[in-house]
Amino acid sequence: MKITSDFLVIGSGIAGLSYALKVADTGTVSIITKRTISETATNLAQGGIASVFSTQDSFDAHIRDTMVAGAFLSHEDIVRIVVESGPQAIHDLIDWGVQFTKNADDTYALTREGGHSARRILHSKDMTGFEIERALVAAVRAHPNITIHENHIAIDLISQAKATHRRLKPDRCLGAYVLDIDSNEVITFGAHFTVLATGGSGKVYLYTCNPDVATGDGVAMAYRAGATIANMEFIQFHPTTLFHPHAKSFLISEAVRGEGAILKRRDGTAFMASYHELKDLAPRDIVARAIDNEMKTYGDDCVFLDITHRGADYIKDRFPNIYETCLSYGIDMTKEPIPVVPAAHYLCGGVKIDTFGETDIQNLFAIGEVSCSGLHGANRLASNSLLEGVVYADRAASRSLERLADKQADFPSIEAWDSGSATDSDEEVVVAHNWDEIRRCMWNYVGIVRSTKRLTRALRRIKMIQEEIADYYWDFYVTSDLIELRNIATIAELIVLCALERKESRGLHYTIDYPETDDIHWKHDTLMRKEF
Repeated sequence: MKITSDFLVIGSGIAGLSYALKVADTGTVSIITKRTISETATNLAQGGIASVFSTQDSFDAHIRDTMVAGAFLSHEDIVRIVVESGPQAIHDLIDWGVQFTKNADDTYALTREGGHSARRILHSKDMTGFEIERALVAAVRAHPNITIHENHIAIDLISQAKATHRRLKPDRCLGAYVLDIDSNEVITFGAHFTVLATGGSGKVYLYTCNPDVATGDGVAMAYRAGATIANMEFIQFHPTTLFHPHAKSFLISEAVRGEGAILKRRDGTAFMASYHELKDLAPRDIVARAIDNEMKTYGDDCVFLDITHRGADYIKDRFPNIYETCLSYGIDMTKEPIPVVPAAHYLCGGVKIDTFGETDIQNLFAIGEVSCSGLHGANRLASNSLLEGVVYADRAASRSLERLADKQADFPSIEAWDSGSATDSDEEVVVAHNWDEIRRCMWNYVGIVRSTKRLTRALRRIKMIQEEIADYYWDFYVTSDLIELRNIATIAELIVLCALERKESRGLHYTIDYPETDDIHWKHDTLMRKEF
């Protein structure tokens, strides 16, 4: 079966849906998403979206905060583009129906988060992502030119080189092979423009606050297709995830610290003043390493986040979802501190893109967390991620529409998916075992604090697992579990290779073998590309 459209969007978070809405008036759009349309990281985002919306703030201040948080590896020209595009991005969301929390005087309520020098975070209580996803999904469903394919997972991109069996530079993307999970049929999706908006890769780690869909599919597919990948060593660990045996990695928003919460040891001692002048509002990499050090120093399983001094009424009104969720686990955050631990949260690297979101494969775009635009550098500033998604959706859409107006080359003939001699598998335990082993290996050896010895050990294990996966992949019919396993193995290898490459500590990459930051030799991106 073959489905063709002008635009193919892989992923249904803020970036993918915003792009679809920007181009849909001009052409047909196919959106594929591997679960239901709302099962995205966007939907779980609590804190908000950063933009200069106050006369007490400035673009220069937001740019400076972003550069500092990114350990000065952020590309300043890109930071300026994104920051200065922020107000229009917010207005786009509002036009699509997003309702941000307002003050009594009808102005938007702005909060502050770690690393920000001013209040510039627009939010919808503590369920900002849910509100954004709700509005965008409604707008997408209402558009006649957009077709949504739920429970469809992309297997691999289709390039012109692959379709014509020739070496081409630059190559051109023609679409993707996609598994319909419900029917087990592999469908060929052809498109003039393909957009990777697949989100992050937190599931490569044992402990993460990401949703189950975050298996790095877009980065892995782009790498296999020959696109350049950048800065995979920079994995952001969110400092404050709820620590409870029955909680499935529930995030305690950075906005809680932004509104005055204090990190404490078990005995009630506040500790962040010993690590950074901004104390509890330090950038995430600093806070995550501080918590990791406190836990190791004192032998504790967690630390505690205390906002009880703000009063019960304020807490319940400002953080209703967090309050109710904590209460369901027997923790009343109005009366007692919340036990928290770091967990894998955000991929600051990804598919390298230009200023319009295009990869080095023509007509293949990557936007949102799957991409490496140059905005985040070595560490993402809180609430810049949703902003980047909307801004780059607009820029990628403008470039796509501009190119669509020109005559597009005809599609070469695309071969249907060939299963060869594959058979049904009766060894699903192999997939489950390898999945678990990769995630434990990454958590133990490629976590918040690293060493060359641990990284080398991790690489050796991952390469062995990849050999098993390769045999399994070609011998048996593809399943969604096997596709995701193949992808997290690729992501794990890329993270380790980039971490071994960078011989310094900067932002989210901290290694005990090279504890200093080396601007002379390493103030540049780490690039990886598959050679054919």
